[in-house]
Amino acid sequence: MNKTFINTRIKANVRAISSKSEAHRALICAALADTPTFIHCNDTNSDIEATASCLCALGAIIERTEDGFDVTPLSSVHQGALLDCNESGSTLRFLLPIAAALDANCSFNMRGRLSQRPLSPLYELLQQNGARLSPQGSNPLSIQGALTHGAYSIAAGVSSQYISGLLFALSITEGKSTLELLGNIESAPYIEMTLDTLRLFGADISLDADTNRFTINGKRRLTSPGKVFVGGDWSNAAFFLCAGAMGKTPVTVSGLDLSSRQGDKAIIDVLANMGAEIQFNSSSVTVFPSSLKAASIDAKDIPDLVPILATAASVAEGETLIFNAARLRLKESDRIESVCAFLSALGADITPIDDGMTIRGQKCLLGGKVDSANDHRIAMSAAIASLVCEGAVEISRFEAINKSYPSFADNFE
Repeated sequence: MNKTFINTRIKANVRAISSKSEAHRALICAALADTPTFIHCNDTNSDIEATASCLCALGAIIERTEDGFDVTPLSSVHQGALLDCNESGSTLRFLLPIAAALDANCSFNMRGRLSQRPLSPLYELLQQNGARLSPQGSNPLSIQGALTHGAYSIAAGVSSQYISGLLFALSITEGKSTLELLGNIESAPYIEMTLDTLRLFGADISLDADTNRFTINGKRRLTSPGKVFVGGDWSNAAFFLCAGAMGKTPVTVSGLDLSSRQGDKAIIDVLANMGAEIQFNSSSVTVFPSSLKAASIDAKDIPDLVPILATAASVAEGETLIFNAARLRLKESDRIESVCAFLSALGADITPIDDGMTIRGQKCLLGGKVDSANDHRIAMSAAIASLVCEGAVEISRFEAINKSYPSFADNFE
């Protein structure tokens, strides 16, 4: 599906959609709990639905209601199930170790680039601790055997999702386990979010900060708190917050928790550093049209913000450097190349580097045709870029937004 934006009038007020990251974690813990849980979650998308579908395939009962999910946890595990992850990397990386902990003997079906994205070192670690997997790159990917409790260690700089998946799995693997994180930790706020959710569901996890070693006293079931609330999504709010700074109209995004653990809450700090005028209320953020300045942006903990931050930088005075983003090459697209490609197509002055990009800001962009690369964050960033383009922006494969934000176009226009 092609979508064209020209002389776009952006809404002045937008409600933040429910956090995909929080919803994944709440659904998983609810499915592994002892009694039913209601999850207040106003919105859904294809990634959230992939996690819910996979948990149902394992034996949970998850029913969508007007304002959330009713989750009846696993009473017994369905053996030999096929779990369809669609294109959701979070779903695969969270549930692969969980399937081993449940001894589910199941298979994971993957779509898009997901089967091509690496699973090491999680893949090898699972095999060393009781699981047997089909070769990497297999689609479906099968896993058999039961995960054992014990001493685990994993490189912390590859994917925080591997660490979260192991924390979920070891929390329901009876016995005491340790998980040591080796090297520099990437996307640490996402690990904190996982710990918050697990502890809400009664998991017994402690961390020795000096050694980066978790101690997990696993038990067969987590303990349901009865109700869970999913907060607003800072990752997707970032598109509209940047739009407020780049465009001609102030934009207010409501439903955001300023105390949230979500790492992409850092969007307000980065925009402020670039000179954006920002106003805060109890549960909303307003960004005013601003003369943006270039900045040096470390993307180690905020890789998902890179496409929209590069878009903002394309009209910021000076040269912006975005670095520590090498993992973007393994996303839904090679996001370093696809960000540079779409902004170049619109007339931006942008150059890729090994772990990021440099952007030399201009007063405006030209417009043109953009390929989303079937990547939701590229599609949405290109739409926001239309606010500073002299001509129309035509985006191919715009349906990619359904992965995380199906109502994006309605909220934007």
